[in-house]
Amino acid sequence: MTSARLLVVLDADSTLIRNEVIELLAEEAGRRDEVQAATEAAMRGEVDFATSLRSRVSALAGVPVSAFPRVLSRIEPTPGVRELIDAVHARGGIVGVVSGGFHEILDEVAPALGVDLWRANRLEVVDGALSGRVDGAIVDADAKAAALQEWAGDHGVAARATIAIGDGANDLRMMAVAGLGLAFNAKPAVRAAAALVVGPQDLSEVIPLLP
Repeated sequence: MTSARLLVVLDADSTLIRNEVIELLAEEAGRRDEVQAATEAAMRGEVDFATSLRSRVSALAGVPVSAFPRVLSRIEPTPGVRELIDAVHARGGIVGVVSGGFHEILDEVAPALGVDLWRANRLEVVDGALSGRVDGAIVDADAKAAALQEWAGDHGVAARATIAIGDGANDLRMMAVAGLGLAFNAKPAVRAAAALVVGPQDLSEVIPLLP
């Protein structure tokens, strides 16, 4: 693999994009309010992420895959995200996204924004509709930290030249292993633990921090 000067890894929901994808999918099932409350509790670190995700995904059972284009049409990239990604590339760096969300949406959104690497959960589909189960291992806090370290190793990026940007409790381990952990649009526990707090809503504010 090609080497890079730096690596910036972002969370997806409420960081790379302004939306929480699972809430948009839950709206298709008429269950947005309950899923939104559960998502906020998970992001505050009040419940185990994997357990919470399985519970929230169960609320999506029966949503047809034909709903994905409608959800995609509602995705809003976070202001400044394209400028940040362009700035990382201009400095010889790469951009990764690791998400507790879903490949089914990220596989469209990430390349459109110029993201180089991405990893997320997958939703099980049976007979053209969501089964209410996650397909495969869950991308949780440990998996996010491991992805950052794996990508840095693959591309010869020193730990000190890595930046992690996130908003929720499941981003804290990734932020801890990075050279610089940034809280963006973040919950109080994440702001308290981060090296720096950026935002509230413009990722181009990260550009002056790039090595």
